[in-house]
Amino acid sequence: MVDRDLIRRKLTDLGQYVQQLGEYRAVTPEEYRRDWRTQRIVERTLQMSIEVCIDVANHVIADRKLRVPGTYAEVFDVLTEAGLLDPSLHTVMVRMCGFRNLIVHDYARLDPSRVIQVLREGLDDFVKFSAVALGWV
Repeated sequence: MVDRDLIRRKLTDLGQYVQQLGEYRAVTPEEYRRDWRTQRIVERTLQMSIEVCIDVANHVIADRKLRVPGTYAEVFDVLTEAGLLDPSLHTVMVRMCGFRNLIVHDYARLDPSRVIQVLREGLDDFVKFSAVALGWV
């Protein structure tokens, strides 16, 4: 059985992360490059946001006994195959997984312009995911 309280807690955390990230939406790529504190806050909070989505998705996959994904991105493939995730949101979440991997594993290649793009355009995607995930419980 899906642990509804766990999923709701995680989605509440996601909402807080999105709200916190919203405070940085106006930062320019130049300001971002110059301020290591802003970089750490934004990058880590984006990472945590993406990981909440992955955690919630994995929990639902396990509960519904769907096939076991081999990668973070594949988590969203499984949900889409099961009819639980719209293909357009699937595409966004798969890209978010790739972005998360850049944050975690390859700092040297992390383009500040890309971070700012995700910051400005991706927060609404977290809100959409949260709304869909609430429907799973």
